[in-house]
Amino acid sequence: MTLKLNNSISRIPGIGPTYENLFHNLEIYTIKDLLEHLPSRLEKFSTHKKIGDLKPGEQTIFEAELFSIENIRTRNGKRLTKGVAKDETGKIEITWFNQQYLTKSLKFGKRYKFIGKVDVFGKKLSLISPKVEEIKNENDFDLENQGEILPIYPETKGISSKFISSKIKIALEELDDVDFLPNEIIEKYGFLKLKENFSKIHFPDSLEENSKLIEKLGFEELFLQMIQIEKRREEWGQKLNSFVVQNFYEKIENLEKSLPFPLTDSQKNAINEIIKDLTNEQPMNRLLEGDVGTGKTLVAVFASYLIAENGYQTLYLAPTEILAKQHYETFKKYLEPLGIRIVLKTSSSKTNLQDLDFDICIGTHAILFDFEHLNKIALVIVDEQHRFGVEQRSKILNIYNHQVTPNLLTMTATPIPRTLALTIYGDLDISVLDAPPNKDKKITTYVVQPNKRDEMYKWILDKNEPAFIVCPFINESENEDFAQVKSAIKEYENLSKGIFKNKKVGLLHGKLKPQEKEGILTSFRNGEFDILVSTPVIEVGVDIPDANIIVIESAERYGLASLHQLRGRVGRGQKEGFCIVIPSTFSKSSYERLKNLEKTNNGLKLAELDLKNRGEGDILGRAQSGIKNLRFVDLSNAQLIEKVKNEAKKYLKEIEKNPRLKSKIDELTISWNN
Repeated sequence: MTLKLNNSISRIPGIGPTYENLFHNLEIYTIKDLLEHLPSRLEKFSTHKKIGDLKPGEQTIFEAELFSIENIRTRNGKRLTKGVAKDETGKIEITWFNQQYLTKSLKFGKRYKFIGKVDVFGKKLSLISPKVEEIKNENDFDLENQGEILPIYPETKGISSKFISSKIKIALEELDDVDFLPNEIIEKYGFLKLKENFSKIHFPDSLEENSKLIEKLGFEELFLQMIQIEKRREEWGQKLNSFVVQNFYEKIENLEKSLPFPLTDSQKNAINEIIKDLTNEQPMNRLLEGDVGTGKTLVAVFASYLIAENGYQTLYLAPTEILAKQHYETFKKYLEPLGIRIVLKTSSSKTNLQDLDFDICIGTHAILFDFEHLNKIALVIVDEQHRFGVEQRSKILNIYNHQVTPNLLTMTATPIPRTLALTIYGDLDISVLDAPPNKDKKITTYVVQPNKRDEMYKWILDKNEPAFIVCPFINESENEDFAQVKSAIKEYENLSKGIFKNKKVGLLHGKLKPQEKEGILTSFRNGEFDILVSTPVIEVGVDIPDANIIVIESAERYGLASLHQLRGRVGRGQKEGFCIVIPSTFSKSSYERLKNLEKTNNGLKLAELDLKNRGEGDILGRAQSGIKNLRFVDLSNAQLIEKVKNEAKKYLKEIEKNPRLKSKIDELTISWNN
């Protein structure tokens, strides 16, 4: 029998339908999943010892006869299973908690292998909840197979760590010895081949941490991702042609002069980079990254204006109808006086896109369904790229029924560390806006303990300014673990009847229809509400200039980048903004993490902290980012990512020269992704 990484675990002897379903509880479906189910810890046990030689505090394995076993109940109602094991050198007491079934499965008079930590209980040597395995013949007690170190795995009901270990051993014995990395890379970086690498991870010879073993796993998964990224970059840059756009310098200068404020240096740099791309024969594929308030929309205005002056059309895709309408008003303000025709298209619009007469069409992703019928779309702008997801972006890239391909500009206000951008958006060129037009704009942040909440609300009453109050849940959670976490509906009821009973309080959450959301936000913007209780649905694009206070409840549940995005909803007018973050309960580690918000308003620094301490999911969310679940890559390690990226580029060139290499990498990628 030969096993491949993408084979089902049911190919392993002893894993039938019942055990296969139990493994699914651990998200283990394939041989690869099983091998990547790494030990949570390694335990070193003393070798074959006699009971008389045992000492308190040591991890040990010994064989002995079970002398007695019974279930008892203590005075305070606890259920214990007590036993005694003996050999020719002495006896030892054994205690299990809440495992009454053991009196039926363990039989006194039989010999067992006991695995656990020796302790002292009531002045006597004792084992607390050890693992027990029956010895049916002498060969069962053989430490040579695993050495003195035993891997301890994350378990699920019905599957023990020992069972997992035994199946991993079979899988490694029968595994096809293939490797994802080319031999020259393995030799260059001193890696082990895949099979030996996994063997050393699961059954090591020593307890010393070997980071090289884990680094190899990370190198593999990142290498294959980078191969795909570089392939997309080359296909986009070499095989596609774009619209020919002329740079009308005077018109661009006139638009800049018409602005009531100067452009920042980073805005000017971004505009110049985009113009350079647009006047190139190859289609632009650029990401514009800018923190909250750095003026990304205005950069998009300049790009769209140049396209319009060349006689072509632009599509601007926003993630929500609310945001689409806000951008529609912005574009009209700056470009309509210059004779540019701007239309708004949302899901509720009846008119088809091809029936509209426009230079710039602004709408939601509903535009995608009409896009392929147009032949003058020279620029597609995707706002809040990660909220559309990779599939929608691929749809845009693949819709070119004509001889030319639209230029693509994607934008995000989510601060993305450079290392993360290399892995998620490695096929895009990147422009960064790093300074807000209004340098004097300030948002002051306070981390407030839950017991100070009433004082904080009184402060809001004294300020007498519009305020957001953000809760992570819509309804109360039935999960006891989340009992302290605030819900929007409950908080709305409490506040509107309590401390804010003399104020007009509104409620906004994700289950409302788009028209309802828009109506509530319009009412808040027009002063019909004083307080708006909301879920994080306001995180992106909501612009209420008079709202200068935001309270974020259960703040420990968010990444710092998300909290920074929410904070960006206030201080958008002339007054100073205030952000108050309140954790559900006090935790020193979460409190110290949240205090970073008081220290900096720099979204990129906060995102770097998120990446280092909590992972990329706290910045973009894995589902939106489109990034393969990189379990073994330290995405804060810029040196490693650059190293892998360079190797992928070199290997891609070799693939072009050698068709057999192309076939191999395609096969390996399919195996990996499956």
